[in-house]
Amino acid sequence: MSMLPNSQEARDVAYQLHSYTNARAHQQAGPLVIERGEGPYVFDASGKRYFEAMAGLWSVGLGFNEKRLVEAAHKQMQALPFYHTFSAKSHGPSIDLAEKLVALAPVPMSKVFFTNSGSEANDTVLKLIAYRSNSLGQPQRKKIISRMRAYHGVTIASASLTGLPNNHRSFDLPLPNILHTGSPHFYKDGAPGESEEAFATRRAEELDALIQKEGPETIAAFFGEPVMGAGGVVVPPATYWEKIQAVLKKYDILLIADEVICGFGRTGKMFGCETYGIKPDAMVVSKQITSSYFPLSAIIMNDRMFEPIADESNKIGVLGHGFTAGGHPVGSAIALENLKIIEERGLVAHAAELGGYMQGKLRELTSHPLVGEVRGVGMIAAIELVLDKGRKTAASTPGAVGGMASRMLQERGVISRNMLDAVAICPPLIVTKAQIDELIAAISGVLDDMKPEVAKLTPA
Repeated sequence: MSMLPNSQEARDVAYQLHSYTNARAHQQAGPLVIERGEGPYVFDASGKRYFEAMAGLWSVGLGFNEKRLVEAAHKQMQALPFYHTFSAKSHGPSIDLAEKLVALAPVPMSKVFFTNSGSEANDTVLKLIAYRSNSLGQPQRKKIISRMRAYHGVTIASASLTGLPNNHRSFDLPLPNILHTGSPHFYKDGAPGESEEAFATRRAEELDALIQKEGPETIAAFFGEPVMGAGGVVVPPATYWEKIQAVLKKYDILLIADEVICGFGRTGKMFGCETYGIKPDAMVVSKQITSSYFPLSAIIMNDRMFEPIADESNKIGVLGHGFTAGGHPVGSAIALENLKIIEERGLVAHAAELGGYMQGKLRELTSHPLVGEVRGVGMIAAIELVLDKGRKTAASTPGAVGGMASRMLQERGVISRNMLDAVAICPPLIVTKAQIDELIAAISGVLDDMKPEVAKLTPA
């Protein structure tokens, strides 16, 4: 990219440090500056249109110019632009949203605690779990089990839950008492000749063995995404969640469902927990709750979690935790309107129907020599790119093939995201069949265009 002096690109490089970016490479290449949005499309500073196949960051369910959300924000700004929920204060939008979330939950829930991001919410859950264990007179019960490939956020605590090496390297993470068990990725981690059910059994047995090794009385909770997002869109194999939950029940361990990506329709049900028969003690939601028009997240918890926390706050005299903008009235108002639109327009059913169409079209690409696996459910999928189908390997530099695919898709006007060599697809819920066809055609074209380029790479 050629950057003119004082251009937006040059000023970005001069003044901004970016998330999930190689800072040195960014100084040379500069940013893609997005200026406006329209439905599932965004437009850069030159006017070029892109299909946003990642819904921003797995999050813009209603597209990029839903006027009703803008109007909801404007109306609330005029009435009460800010208030908090500290010291027994409240306001109408947060009360209405808490009630709505408890009503929507797929299993009986009791209370909602509001935060601003999925990372903050998962961080808060970790604090509340410790608080709860102390309330129950179980100070030794503080260990948390997450999974390899998991993504639960980037705060110090939630990044420790995350099971991705580059989220730990040079940050001195994970923190103590955070344990990781095996990933549910059958394609990568299944043994030769092993069935999905046998793999699920093995993963459950490994979890049981870890609990036994650490001491069941020391394990407080297990965190899991119904479908892993940033770990590569890892869909759990048949019987996985049934068997994992049986182990947790055996040892009376809390189950925390991270629904930050899956929640509000992404899997073809309102929540990923419904898709996979998960019965959590708490659910963490964010992203699509406001279609990312405003930062908002929430922890929806049952009485098993809430009651000891309430007892401890009574003993101490306060629950000493909270965020200035938690349950923000503008964010709450946007969320309420967002959920109303999702229900009015039948977008969960739409995600199931059109998601099935998208999954079928993507699976037609599995015969391509560069495609090792297509996986997904509802309106979320990933294409695992390989150079050797038999060995399930790509280039000697991890991410070289996936990065090439994402760059070439962007040149064709499609924004995707590669997690190493898996290219993720997660379009807004509002997409049409014609737009899905447009997306599939672009992916198919890029796969063909890549053949001569990947031939230059060194295989793993």
